[in-house]
Amino acid sequence: MTVVHQRAAARPQIVASPPRAGGAAGPLPDRVLMKGNEAIAEAAVAAGCDAYFGYPITPQAELLEWMARRMPEEGRVFVQAESELAAINMALGASAAGARVLVSSSSPGISLMAEAMSYMAGSRLPVVLVNVMRGGPGLGSIGAAQGDYLQATKGHGHGDYKVPVLAPSSIAEAIDLVRDAFILAERYRTPVILLADGILGQAMEPVAPAFRRLDKSTPDWILDGAAGRAPRVLKSLHLQPEALEEHDLALQAVYEQIAANEQRWAAEQLDDAEVVLVAYGTAARVARTAVERARADGIRAGLFRPITLWPFPAHPLRDAAKGARAVLAVEMSAGQMVEDVRLAIEGAVPVFHHGRMGGMVPSPDGVVAAMRRALAAGEEAGR
Repeated sequence: MTVVHQRAAARPQIVASPPRAGGAAGPLPDRVLMKGNEAIAEAAVAAGCDAYFGYPITPQAELLEWMARRMPEEGRVFVQAESELAAINMALGASAAGARVLVSSSSPGISLMAEAMSYMAGSRLPVVLVNVMRGGPGLGSIGAAQGDYLQATKGHGHGDYKVPVLAPSSIAEAIDLVRDAFILAERYRTPVILLADGILGQAMEPVAPAFRRLDKSTPDWILDGAAGRAPRVLKSLHLQPEALEEHDLALQAVYEQIAANEQRWAAEQLDDAEVVLVAYGTAARVARTAVERARADGIRAGLFRPITLWPFPAHPLRDAAKGARAVLAVEMSAGQMVEDVRLAIEGAVPVFHHGRMGGMVPSPDGVVAAMRRALAAGEEAGR
């Protein structure tokens, strides 16, 4: 049984509206087969995205291609920029003017956007940034990976800032989290990252075509001309140290609100678990299969899946692991999320890591074998 938990403030009104992709006539089917990238894009269109800026890069190119068709159909802005640098700075300007903005890319392109992301965080400008991760470092490969966890959760760009990071593990969940990402971006006036991986972007799954719209309001901070009112200023530059510290303290207060209100996680078969697996995205799907195989072999395994990678649900994880003999972080990386897992557990239970890199995906049997090693090592450490 999967139990999804969420600490969240009250949400704005969401109006159900199931648009049919491409504007085709006729009744909607109960389920449609969609690629992850395309479903994410259609969810953004339905959520009222006013403007999309991007640059082609595998494995997220289909997202840009979908928006190239759908945004003009809706009379909205689509720009394939000349580079990732141009795309994110166009997004900065559009957000400052009050547009609901989406940007997407993959790992190397996301790195190029780091400077402007810091500017947007410092200026308190909302934007949703989708990263469909690929193998690295460097150009790496176009295979799926999770090596951008630390980049996403520890600030992305320079300075004392953080952004909410949402991690879907299915295409249906990605559809919901796109809408939620816009809600969080506008509620807290912050960039939000939707962190997926190449498998999630490229895979196809049946989903209910019930994409939902978000109401739109006109915030009182946007730059829309100063006729009849005092001018407004949006900036991240504060040359006086006292002024910058005051601004940074205000940002930290926002991050404390996000951490208190917006943690999300899912718990599966944890009530009697002797080994707790922690995984997100595609790795969580592998871990779920490994849990079932382990239980068939007599190992009481459970899965803790963080949905918000920041704010990381540290206290819920610590509580979930209290009765366990070992905790195993499963990742498509050399070990990045495992650092947050260790911080959450605080030495109460031995923490181990199992991962693959370079576009390789852990196998359920490999995870089960890692569970056995973790339990044996945990028992030895407890003697």
